[in-house]
Amino acid sequence: MKLYELSTLDTVIFGAGKAAAGLEAWIAKGEGRLCGAWGTDIGTLNRIFVLRSFDDLDSMMAERERAIRSADPFGCVEHLVSLNMESYRALDFLPSVEPGTYGPIYEFRTYRTKINGIVPTMEKWAEAVPPREAYSKLTVAMYGLDGPPRLTQIWPYESLAARAEARSRSVADGKWPPKGGPDWLTPDMTSQIALPLSFSPLK
Repeated sequence: MKLYELSTLDTVIFGAGKAAAGLEAWIAKGEGRLCGAWGTDIGTLNRIFVLRSFDDLDSMMAERERAIRSADPFGCVEHLVSLNMESYRALDFLPSVEPGTYGPIYEFRTYRTKINGIVPTMEKWAEAVPPREAYSKLTVAMYGLDGPPRLTQIWPYESLAARAEARSRSVADGKWPPKGGPDWLTPDMTSQIALPLSFSPLK
């Protein structure tokens, strides 16, 4: 499955725990496959990320419309402040996201690319990701199908210390960032750290 929806649910204070049961039930009744669900710990707080995969655009859009038309989207509207749903496709060379225990620290990074930067960025990443994964695994990297041109990545780590070690070593060894890759990016970049919710297939 190469199509993904990344939903961002901003909640009331301490809302992730309150929303979890309703969110799990909502997802179970819908289409697509749940890959992971996380609550933020560093960055924008009181935020939930939900990553689902879909076989085709029709099923993803049907699920999007189910949320938009619902009186209780994601089963937790009483705890929500805002809701954003984005469509993505995984970079061409990457396998589908598989459940498992890789964290519990997950970093969500989004880069805005230059207007024509998606394909050149993907080509650079295709060369650089395999050696980079010797330092830490990549869950997925995907480009937006709606909104501004952007690349969103999810990287799991055993700890914040392991994250720092993997990033510093890969840079020091010349394995990351992809050579020439930053040339296709803009300075508009964000990073957030999130932890899996209890029902997340990605732990």
